[in-house]
Amino acid sequence: MELVSTIHHDGDGGVTDALETVQGVTRWVQQRTGGLVPREFLTGELLVDEGLRDEIVGVRRAVRALFARAVSPAPPSPADIHRLMPADAALAHLNAAAARELVAPQLHWPAEGAPVARLLSAEDDPRVRLVAALARDAVDFLSGPERERLRACHAPRCVRYFIKSHGRQEWCKPSCGNRARVARHYERTRGAAAGEGAHAT
Repeated sequence: MELVSTIHHDGDGGVTDALETVQGVTRWVQQRTGGLVPREFLTGELLVDEGLRDEIVGVRRAVRALFARAVSPAPPSPADIHRLMPADAALAHLNAAAARELVAPQLHWPAEGAPVARLLSAEDDPRVRLVAALARDAVDFLSGPERERLRACHAPRCVRYFIKSHGRQEWCKPSCGNRARVARHYERTRGAAAGEGAHAT
């Protein structure tokens, strides 16, 4: 969700991309190291360049295309509705990215704690590890139960996907709900005014 949400509304009626530049990708990765990007996947020095930016954006394109498939028959996010990667190409791209890193599950079970599973990597390049980790996370999400609750927010100017947390939720956040209600009210009052104008003539 965090990778997909790097495309978002800019506040002025347009769409902005947090991964548009190498500097933007560097900032995004640094802010998420230890969380979305586990530290064990980034051992060694990670140099973000245009090649790595392209790989991360490629995974994001594939995931956004598969998110669009997941929310179908409802419409996808308006951010890229006319330029989505075909679903079969998106599947191939995501699986290839996930397969770039060979990993094996390892069980850690401290004497005074619960067992924990971790992945042991055979890959030394932190760039490969990062791209593969992002792809595997998307595979886990899309094959898991949360996929059924995935929605595209269609409030005015919003381009986000979100996970529906309760039965009546229509928008990703309350501010989007407020904008949608204001827009609906405006459309109703404009339609009523137009009807009154037609009757007056």
